[in-house]
Amino acid sequence: MLPKGNFPKKVYLNGKIVSAEDAKISVFDRGFLFGDGIYEVMVQLENGLFYKKAHLDRLQDNLQKIGIQYNVKEIDDHLEVLLKSSDLTDESCLIYMQVTRGVAPRKHSYPKGVPATVMMYALPYSLPDINTKNMQAILEPDFRWHRCDIKSISLLGNIMANEDAMNANTNEAALVRDGVISEGSHTNIFFVKDGTVVTHPANEHILNGITRKIVIKLCNDLDIPVNEKTIAENEIEYMDEAFFTGTTTQVASIAQLGSHTFYNNNEIGKVTLKLQKAFAKLREKNTANITL
Repeated sequence: MLPKGNFPKKVYLNGKIVSAEDAKISVFDRGFLFGDGIYEVMVQLENGLFYKKAHLDRLQDNLQKIGIQYNVKEIDDHLEVLLKSSDLTDESCLIYMQVTRGVAPRKHSYPKGVPATVMMYALPYSLPDINTKNMQAILEPDFRWHRCDIKSISLLGNIMANEDAMNANTNEAALVRDGVISEGSHTNIFFVKDGTVVTHPANEHILNGITRKIVIKLCNDLDIPVNEKTIAENEIEYMDEAFFTGTTTQVASIAQLGSHTFYNNNEIGKVTLKLQKAFAKLREKNTANITL
């Protein structure tokens, strides 16, 4: 029996659609024992699965990075039946996908010849055309590992930072590693200075988010200069604007970051607003097969 909460009706598990109550894995699954797996999240909006191919490409790339042998085409082939069984075929929803290294005796070395454990589900989920929230964020030390480019299911560092943000009655935690802002606990972060958009380089210290990639492409399309460079914590006060990006966050203006206030009221920076409007227009298109 599941506790009360927002659980899905159906779950795809290793090739079968089952009820949420019947979706069970072994206690010896390496995802459970080690956090040894990769996850991905995407949304279905009014014109289909938003950047589906980009999300599945990243899932495949991340699985290859950690040596899990699995073809994500299987997930793609079962998305339609999952949505149908969940009564979400033409509805706005969020889709969670997870692939682990499978079931094996607990040893640190990779097991040989073990099939991956594959799970996904869909939940009703609506997103506004534009995220009008002016976010407040704390600054937290980035004590996570040095492979944040991998979308690992082991998210304890992110969870702890996010919990600190919630306890501070803020929306997000911006992480600081070696004196520079890396990303949010579940978002990427951008700054604007003199009309130029600035964001941390896509290296091993951040996740190269799909929305991050989309925003950079939008900047190029709109002739907004982009500079992928680090911003130090002591440079925040000299920035003109800041915003977070993410699959469910979309493009969200930052009003307060640490002790620095960007806006006192419901103001939004000109560049941020321009990107929010351009991002909203993408919903009018079928982006499912676009590669980033």
